[in-house]
Amino acid sequence: MHLDALPDSARTGGGPMDLNAVRDVSRAVSAAHLFIYLAPETAEEAAELGVADRGPAYLAFRSAAMGAVPWQVTLAAFYNFSPRAVRAMAGVWDAAPPERWQAARFLAAGRAMRRVDVHLTDDHLAEARSLIDPVVAGADYAGKVLAAANASVVLPSDPLVALWQQITVAREWRGDAHLVVLADNGLGPCDCLVLHAATGRLPTALARATRRWDDEEWSAATARLVARGWLDSHGVVTDAGSAARERIEVETDEHCAALWAPIGNAGARRFASLIAPIANAFTAAGTFQAVRGQPDLA
Repeated sequence: MHLDALPDSARTGGGPMDLNAVRDVSRAVSAAHLFIYLAPETAEEAAELGVADRGPAYLAFRSAAMGAVPWQVTLAAFYNFSPRAVRAMAGVWDAAPPERWQAARFLAAGRAMRRVDVHLTDDHLAEARSLIDPVVAGADYAGKVLAAANASVVLPSDPLVALWQQITVAREWRGDAHLVVLADNGLGPCDCLVLHAATGRLPTALARATRRWDDEEWSAATARLVARGWLDSHGVVTDAGSAARERIEVETDEHCAALWAPIGNAGARRFASLIAPIANAFTAAGTFQAVRGQPDLA
C-alpha cells in the first residue's frame, strides 16, 4: 500500500494524530536506527579512518552530518554527554573530514544490514520510501539541529541504506524535540541521564561509561532528583519520578505528532511495520544484548 493508496484522511492527517501511533512509529524508528552504534562494522570503518577508540568514533559518525564543527557544538547537540566525553573527539576531523566519516557510516550500515540478512523486498522499500520521504520533506527543522543536518545529506545509491538514512532523520528529529522537553522540565544533561538509568531504560554502567559523568557529578544529579521527589534516598525511582519520565515521553510524542501528520495514523503505523525487519534481524543476531529495551541515545 503506497502513500497514494492511503485514504485522504490517513495521508494528510485529516484528524489529530493518535499519540499511540506516534509512540509506536517512534519506537520502530529508534529500533531500526540503533544498530549503527553497536555493529562491529561501525568500529571497523572507524579504524580504517584511523580512529580505534569507540567513543570519539561514535561522536564523529553521529555528528558528521553537521560538518567539521568544534566539539563544543557536538556537545550542545548531544546534550547528555559530559564535556570530557565529547572533548575526546578533538582531532577526528584531522583523521578524516566529515564527508569521509559520513561515507564510512553508510558503508558500515549497508555491510551490517546485509550481514544479518535484513530483507526488504523492492516493493517494501519503495512503499517505505513513499511514506518516509514526505515526512522528511515536510518536517519543520527549526531548532532541530541534528535532524536538519541529516536531512541535508545526499542519499546514497544503495536503496536500503538510503531508507536507513531517512529513518535517521526521523530518529534525530525526535531526539532534538526530546531535548527541548527535557530543558522545559528542568532536567539538565546529567540529571536526565540519571533518571533515564533509574527507570531501567538504559543500564547505568553503559550510561556512565559512554557519557563519562564523574562520581561527584553523578551524585549531585542524583541529589537534585531526590530533592524533587523523583528518586528516593537510595537512588531508586519513585512513583512520582516514573510519572514524570512518562510525562516527558508524552510531551515528546506531542511534539512529534506534527512530524508524522503528513502520512497520518495509518501511514505511521504502516511505516513502523515495514521497517520492523531491520530491528528484528539485529535482534536475532544478538546485536542488542548490550542494552535493555531501546534506549534513547540522544
